[in-house]
Amino acid sequence: MSPAAGSRRGARALSWAAAAALVALPLLSGKFATYLGVRVALLAIFGTGYNLLLGRTGLLSFGHGGFYAAGAYALGLCSLHLTAHPLPGLALALAAGAAAALVVGFFCIRASEVYFSMLTLAFGMLIFAVVWNAREITGGDDGLVGVMRAPIALGPLRLDIAGERAFYLLAVALLAGSLWLAHRLRRSPFGLTLAGIRENPVRAEFAGVPVRRYRLAAFVISGAYAGLAGGLEVLLESNARPTMAHWTHSAEPILVSLLGGLHSLLGPAVGSLAFVALREVVQRFTENWMLAFGVVLLVIILGFRGGIVGAVEAGLRARRAGRAAP
Repeated sequence: MSPAAGSRRGARALSWAAAAALVALPLLSGKFATYLGVRVALLAIFGTGYNLLLGRTGLLSFGHGGFYAAGAYALGLCSLHLTAHPLPGLALALAAGAAAALVVGFFCIRASEVYFSMLTLAFGMLIFAVVWNAREITGGDDGLVGVMRAPIALGPLRLDIAGERAFYLLAVALLAGSLWLAHRLRRSPFGLTLAGIRENPVRAEFAGVPVRRYRLAAFVISGAYAGLAGGLEVLLESNARPTMAHWTHSAEPILVSLLGGLHSLLGPAVGSLAFVALREVVQRFTENWMLAFGVVLLVIILGFRGGIVGAVEAGLRARRAGRAAP
């Protein structure tokens, strides 16, 4: 077996082990650990969609908090004024995130590199200002409160997500679906074209690839992921808040992508687990947890240039190569 094949096999085994641990978590732990597991799943969905844009396409956006908030408020308004059934609300959240990304991307995708990043930051703060000031619709600085977790009923099947364990399983199932879709996209001709655009957009354009259309498509898909994650957080916390749209919230998927592995499918999920776990641990030891947390993240990101997943894969390759050496 080649070192590359061995590392892929090892990574696959670790993935199955992680999936089994996720499913078993609510059965082996208390409510707080289950709540943290849901937070990890939501951040992983957010980061997986974002990594299609940053890791696969090479575009750095600072406005994804706006798409997250679009999904959150779409589900909140749907639940409070239309139907409390979670599935239509989640579908509307996904569509709202994609629609917001389509509008913002139409204007931003014409720019490149730092100009693209600054435009997304400006549009993200515009969404934040709209959410903050449209008090009659969004509740202003109070947000939308009182969103209930109604049961999911599909014919004879019924899942009462008001319970922590049931909602955790829903979040993990949606994370699994998000990872599967991201895997299919990355391996498809569409995903391979995005990788070519990331490496050399000028050459791709000379080859006849409509670079702007591909970038806009990746931007919209990434926004849809953000909207879905935002809708799930509203179901978790029973409220939607303007701070979801703030630019500081847009930094979280960037951090988890860098922490887990920028060019890996599982990188954002692994980074989300490390991010949430480190934050909880650091908060328990110091009042200045933000400073300490930032230092810890900086050390990990600089120490593992390929992220945690990249470091594990490199270690497995080195181990296989050492065994194969005479």
